[in-house]
Amino acid sequence: MSSAPVTTDDLAPPLSPSVRRWAILALALGGFGIGTTEFVAMGLLPNIAETLGVSEPTAGHVISAYALGVVIGAPLIAALTARVSRRTLLIGLMIAFTVGNLLTVLAPTYGLLMLARVIAGLPHGAYFGVAALVAAHLAGPRDRAKAVGKVMLGLSVANVLGVPMATWLGESLGWRVAFALVVVIGLLTIVALIRFMPPLTDMRVTNPITELGALVRPQVWFTLLIGVVGFGGMFAFYTYLNSALTTVTGVSVSLVPVAMMLFGLGMVAGNIVGGILADRSVPFGILIGLIATGVSLALFALTLQNAWAAMTLSFAIGLSGASTIPALQTRLMDVADDAQTLAAALNHSALNIANAVGAWIGGVVIAAGHGYRAPSMIGAALAVAGVLVLMIALATARRSRISADGAAQAHAQQPTAVTTVGS
Repeated sequence: MSSAPVTTDDLAPPLSPSVRRWAILALALGGFGIGTTEFVAMGLLPNIAETLGVSEPTAGHVISAYALGVVIGAPLIAALTARVSRRTLLIGLMIAFTVGNLLTVLAPTYGLLMLARVIAGLPHGAYFGVAALVAAHLAGPRDRAKAVGKVMLGLSVANVLGVPMATWLGESLGWRVAFALVVVIGLLTIVALIRFMPPLTDMRVTNPITELGALVRPQVWFTLLIGVVGFGGMFAFYTYLNSALTTVTGVSVSLVPVAMMLFGLGMVAGNIVGGILADRSVPFGILIGLIATGVSLALFALTLQNAWAAMTLSFAIGLSGASTIPALQTRLMDVADDAQTLAAALNHSALNIANAVGAWIGGVVIAAGHGYRAPSMIGAALAVAGVLVLMIALATARRSRISADGAAQAHAQQPTAVTTVGS
């Protein structure tokens, strides 16, 4: 005798606003640790190179190693852990992240450091993907994008507080101390998740085959492409911000961290604004973010010789770029149907690809002799390209919806066959 499936809604009592707030804060703390470890290596490459006896360009490969871990780990972990409880998965991912960073602290050789950075990067995309789904679930339909934005806020705050703090520690006490700080943040996140994350028994789990179904949905690929193209423009700007300010604007090196902090503050504001916009309309949130990013990047290139304009626009670019993240994450959740975990995790693979592509294109145009204004102009063009991809995605979705409605209407109008029994 088979029993009817238990409805998990009956298993989970309503959560209080306080429980929701603390749970989302715990998720954001994990994002803070991930953001810190992702970007702190950029400022400590000379220290790493000197300690391990390699050149600085060679030491720079540890950044690529982390990104490789993100790109590989996001889809792999999301698919293979589809049946695992979301709460258990989040705690497990943060444990893996903390172990990867502990191995980074202890790595005695360059080769083992590279391996440690890959391990530290593996949980990155899956953690953010699952965290976004959990935050949206906890907040409910009306406030889901704002909740996603709050989780991503941890990543933005890391650029303002975590990275400068870890960089200062790394320069003062050695680069290993910077990653030891990340280990501490990881341990605190594990404790916070255990303490504050509810059981989440009302969140449906899937299976690997269902999750892999995201890869055959065109709208998933369109949304990922929007992230790669549109966000690549912001990374083209950010990678060469230091050189642009010191060579074209003519500001002192001591003012470059101010510009980067303004960029980070813009990202913090962008996650909040983006969540509000996406809760009103997801496509509108993406569109406004991309247009604002393109305009800000173009203005930065045109007014780069003015220090005040450059500083102000650094904030504006961070704000407009980050404002697209909650909307992109929410759209992936919408178009993935029952494969949301993999789709949400893939968003962070896409953003890491955007990082690599943006930095590469920026380097190409500088090497071609176009100067340090060029990456921002290329970034503006990429933002426009992101808008075009969005328009194609929406048009394709509309055509598919019209075709499906037409097919349903035609089926409804077919005469019903009647079987007559003769006497």
